[in-house]
Amino acid sequence: MAIALATLAVLVTAADTYVVVLALPDILAGVGVGLDELQKATPIVGGFLLGYTATLPLLGRLADLRGRTPVLIGCLLLFALGSLLTAAAESLGLAVAGRGLQGIGAGGLVPATLALVADRWPPERRSLPLGVVGAVQEAGAVLGPLAGAAVLALADWRAIFWLNLLLGLGLAAGVVVTGQVRRPDPGGLVLAVVAAATLGLLLAEPAALAEDVALGLLYVPLVAGKSWTAPLLLATVLAAAALVARSLIRPAGAVLPLRGLGRLAREVDVVGSALVVLALGALVWAFAAADTSQEVVAHGWVLLPLAAVAGVLFVVHERRTPNPVLPLAALRPVGAWGALLVNLLVGVALVAALVDIPLFARATTTPGDQLGAALVLLRLLVAVPVGAVAGGWLCRVVAPRVVAGVGMALTAVAFVAMTGWDERSLDGAWSTVVLLAAGLGFGLAIAPVNAVLLAVTRAEVHGSASALAVVTRTVGMLAGLSLLTAVALRRFTAEIAAIGTPMELCPTSPADCAAYDAATETALLTQLHTVFAGAAIAAGLAAVAALVLLRGAPVRDPARA
Repeated sequence: MAIALATLAVLVTAADTYVVVLALPDILAGVGVGLDELQKATPIVGGFLLGYTATLPLLGRLADLRGRTPVLIGCLLLFALGSLLTAAAESLGLAVAGRGLQGIGAGGLVPATLALVADRWPPERRSLPLGVVGAVQEAGAVLGPLAGAAVLALADWRAIFWLNLLLGLGLAAGVVVTGQVRRPDPGGLVLAVVAAATLGLLLAEPAALAEDVALGLLYVPLVAGKSWTAPLLLATVLAAAALVARSLIRPAGAVLPLRGLGRLAREVDVVGSALVVLALGALVWAFAAADTSQEVVAHGWVLLPLAAVAGVLFVVHERRTPNPVLPLAALRPVGAWGALLVNLLVGVALVAALVDIPLFARATTTPGDQLGAALVLLRLLVAVPVGAVAGGWLCRVVAPRVVAGVGMALTAVAFVAMTGWDERSLDGAWSTVVLLAAGLGFGLAIAPVNAVLLAVTRAEVHGSASALAVVTRTVGMLAGLSLLTAVALRRFTAEIAAIGTPMELCPTSPADCAAYDAATETALLTQLHTVFAGAAIAAGLAAVAALVLLRGAPVRDPARA
């Protein structure tokens, strides 16, 4: 039951990754940012990615040191807190902070869940459940925008995050009940509920409460001019302080495990954790904040050297410390670092599908139709979970490297076919076949990569290894988006320069203007074809790397071989 709830939590948080796709303009308006300042949306998206990626190694290590279930519960509570801050945000800063906390919580759930699956199933039988977890995670890309659209049709954007808050708290409670964790201290639990409830009311400030003649006094400072004396704020602070004190005095079943923080800090390697957060944070922000029409990375002259220096210091430190945050020695088997390399290349190819297939649809058959473009992408996305489950099943009778290699080869062939698409290609049934093949190929690679990685590493480092798998794919997506877009835009600019300007071609003949428009559309198609070609190369390299490097402990089920 705990695994089922953890998998459901992965689905909820994966959907939240994509839920802002439709809600972003409303979120910006809600925090006081005009539609003419859309560049300020970068911190909302980048904050989530930063929280999701940079803290993954630390959370994976915590899952190894303190158990999978406590990390699952903690991450769900962080996700709930981030949802609360985002739902109540009246400023851009609070919205960014909330999305960052949501990202931390969402990112930590994946390695903890994968490690939990590895704990429950032996190597020869775990590929199918790993495929199911992968399928659920990828289903979030399908359900996220759809769920966001459904909520926005009935309520405003804040309802999305209030719903996330309820789901996060409900799933955390479910994991506590079913996860065989120590029963929490009832008194501490009551104090935690009071602190959370008063904080929520303080941030949300519902009109029915704040505007009531009597109940509205909860928001009025007891001392004029001293906002910190508002009864709700004082109740929040007092409940939180009492919770901290109770957790220190009565550590058995404490809601906040404060008594063991000193020992945990020594075990978790604080210096190494800080260095890896700095390195990954700088790398992620360099790609996430980049304006791909003008640059590959943002502030590259600062962020890239910072990431490199922090990375080198991290490796040096990890080799010397007795309790490294990342067990680099455990990743020496070829299958381990091979799985990470495959995931990196898969991320490069996947981001091309997620971003440029809708762009192609909007540029050809559905001009300006965002929903129509999303439905085109849906043809690919629905096949990914199917492929993930199928890949998990196939790994029980076929070598995982073959399953992953064939899957990414299928995706590479599909991208090659996309390089020949024209203005009417999406109208035919063949494009659906190509999109389904690409999605199926992506899905087939999920379970084999995770199965091999977990098979060739020790059980005590499965959390860290799973975190690295997520990190490499996310970094691959960010780097792939910047690099492929930069190369494609360069080709587009070169073709536009060769065409000439409208003033040169259109002054005398409408036919010349029509020819210019057609040439511009051709240049745009060339740009998109370039991205598809780059994705095909990345997918092909992933197929080769899978066939050559995904070797290690056997994961076949002898009873079915």
